[in-house]
Amino acid sequence: MIKLLFTFLSFISQSDFKGFPDKKTAEYYSSIIGCEGSFSVIDEDETYFFPCQNKSELDKIMQEREVEPKVTEIWDPEPKIVSPGVSFRDAPSDAIILFNGDNLNSWIHKNGSPAKWDVKDGYFTVKPGTGDILTKESFGSCQLHVEFRSPTKIEGDGQDRGNSGVYFMESTDLGDTGYEIQVLDSYENRTYSNGQAGSVYKQHSPLVNASKKPGEWQTYDIIFKAPVFNENGGLESPAYVTVFHNGVLIQNNSQIQGYVKYIGYPEYKAHAAKLPIKLQDHSNLVSFRNIWIRKL
Repeated sequence: MIKLLFTFLSFISQSDFKGFPDKKTAEYYSSIIGCEGSFSVIDEDETYFFPCQNKSELDKIMQEREVEPKVTEIWDPEPKIVSPGVSFRDAPSDAIILFNGDNLNSWIHKNGSPAKWDVKDGYFTVKPGTGDILTKESFGSCQLHVEFRSPTKIEGDGQDRGNSGVYFMESTDLGDTGYEIQVLDSYENRTYSNGQAGSVYKQHSPLVNASKKPGEWQTYDIIFKAPVFNENGGLESPAYVTVFHNGVLIQNNSQIQGYVKYIGYPEYKAHAAKLPIKLQDHSNLVSFRNIWIRKL
């Protein structure tokens, strides 16, 4: 009811609104705003209809509505209850646990085989050469929490140091497409800015470098809004992403320009509304733990 009232108020506030073209619609809105009947006006030989029996009655009701607090109150639908975790790291009650510290049962390799990365002591580590791993379940827009750690022993520099990636909407059918948030050891390790930790890889540099030292656990909290394609495969709405790195905002509703490309410019290709999350095997011993996701 309140939303319908908002609709009517938006109609009547438009400078070019002349009235409703039919009596039935005007009388329908009479029931919404609390009067009866309708009245008509003629403008350039066209007849238009308004709620209420006359203009004075409509003006009076509109003046009353403008000062009533309940006009701007929305009661339905009521938000569902979600119980938060003890800290921001803990999964809320509606989250899906993607890694529970014990096994990789929620993950597979691209060919469908069980994930072969090494699990121990509540975390798992890339097993170089075994390939990327993907979630068995597919997701669209979501909130993702993931914790990662680069090796304590520093080996390599630039893109060859603690490199992995979190990919949203990985579509293997289209040839390794996805939207990547870069994982990298960016502590005192200079590389191109749109390729360091927390970047939308090869697109958006992070606002700041919030990286911890090698060997220390770090967090990404990511809000991902999936792109929308029309029935002909055209892009209706691009993807957007917000990222907190160790609690620091580093991507603020950044518009994703297309799926990740190492060489060339990003572009969109139409894909399913829900696809897997991917973690990248970049041959570095990056570890992960405490991964959970909420569908949005």
